[in-house]
Amino acid sequence: MNDTHESLPEAEPRRRPSRRALLKAAGATALVAAPVLLPTAAHAAAPVDEDGEEAAYDVIVIGAGYAGVTAARELRAKGKRVLILEARGRIGGRTWTSTFAGHQVEMGGTWVESTQPHIGAELRRYGIALEEEHPVDRVLLPTPTGPKAFTPDDGFGRIGAVLERLFEGSQQYFEKPFQPLYRADLLQSLDKLTLRDRLTQLGLTAEEELLINGQTAVYSGGSSTQGALTMLAHWWSLAGWNNAGWNDTQRYRMTVGTAGLLTAMINESRPTVRLNSPVASVTDNGTRVYVTLRSGVRYNAAKVIVATPVNVWPTIKFSPALPAAHTAAATQGIAVPNALKIWIHARNGAGKFYGQGAEGQSPIPMMMPFKETSEGLVYVAFSTDPNLNPTDKVQVAAAVRKLGAELDIISLQAHDWGRDPYARGGWAFRKPRQLTTLYPSVLEPSGQVVFASGDLANGWSGFLDGAVESGLRAAQQALGAM
Repeated sequence: MNDTHESLPEAEPRRRPSRRALLKAAGATALVAAPVLLPTAAHAAAPVDEDGEEAAYDVIVIGAGYAGVTAARELRAKGKRVLILEARGRIGGRTWTSTFAGHQVEMGGTWVESTQPHIGAELRRYGIALEEEHPVDRVLLPTPTGPKAFTPDDGFGRIGAVLERLFEGSQQYFEKPFQPLYRADLLQSLDKLTLRDRLTQLGLTAEEELLINGQTAVYSGGSSTQGALTMLAHWWSLAGWNNAGWNDTQRYRMTVGTAGLLTAMINESRPTVRLNSPVASVTDNGTRVYVTLRSGVRYNAAKVIVATPVNVWPTIKFSPALPAAHTAAATQGIAVPNALKIWIHARNGAGKFYGQGAEGQSPIPMMMPFKETSEGLVYVAFSTDPNLNPTDKVQVAAAVRKLGAELDIISLQAHDWGRDPYARGGWAFRKPRQLTTLYPSVLEPSGQVVFASGDLANGWSGFLDGAVESGLRAAQQALGAM
């Protein structure tokens, strides 16, 4: 199995993200409805801490999301004693499987596709089936005269035509998408551009601008001036450089939920897991690495893998200090700082629509149907507006009205990833110059400390595939000098 994983990064993708790509990048999600991982699951034979006394391991992994659990599994396969320290009371990190209106739902990262090489390998390894998303009967898009309904083929086709112009040339500057700096010579000037810069370059009509700026804004975290052209172009390239691949990527989710796959990985490898264990400091003395929890409990290991979101790094005291690239990434942040995922249960009436708003016009710029219930429909929506109260039915209904739909809301459920202290942001979306100034240095270890995160992938950064890729790389780096 490990050999299969190691060969996958060389493969080029067949297709990828979609108009709903945000949704998948949206944050993360994994906690299934019932049993996921027992908080007391100290699986592997390893030293046990008592009364704050130090305990020694071969490798300590900080974070039980997809990157951390992947790394732990690979290390356990090599016979290493591994301790996972997770700040939350659950596994999953920015993935979180919950329930709402009688259905299993994902409060964070969700969509996967078997053609994504790393997550595809995991789906096959554990025999996990996929289910297709709910089809839509119409697409609501902004126009100069207000929201208008289109057929799915017409609406998504219109968006795709503008996207193809937006990413013109990406087949050259991202010639090998899993080696993002392969054409660094072409990227040096392009990586300076924001998505707004690129939209302005295109000289779009008012109608064309409205078709696309809601997407470029929400992916960027609220404004098209924040996100890098090269980030969205990278996803487009991984999707196969075409609208069909872009629209196809967010069609499927795991039947067992994101937590189901994560639990299977832990059950196979059985590392020691400590939940409710937020880390205060990581100290590398050149021989051993000491990890101290906020509770004062301390552990040590030959290697440590920091598998938290990059935005969380500033909450941990590193000694010695992080290298320049890592410090810049932590200071600038990689994941978008404002990210809300909202589940809406509404009575029948509005129908199965996909809604997309224009930049700055709706607190909810993107939503779609999920499941039918005996009372109506469940929708999933996204917001980057820090002023939106996602539990206020009046506010949410008013936001959806700006998309062109009226909802009679029964109930709401949401998670604010930006205000989550152990995420401090949602989906990864690089800023201008981050690709060409931080990579590849930010992927490298610092002494005995290794880094893994879905924010730090050569391929699907911000996606579950990227998190698995990062975990595989981190495990290899940790094993390198052991």
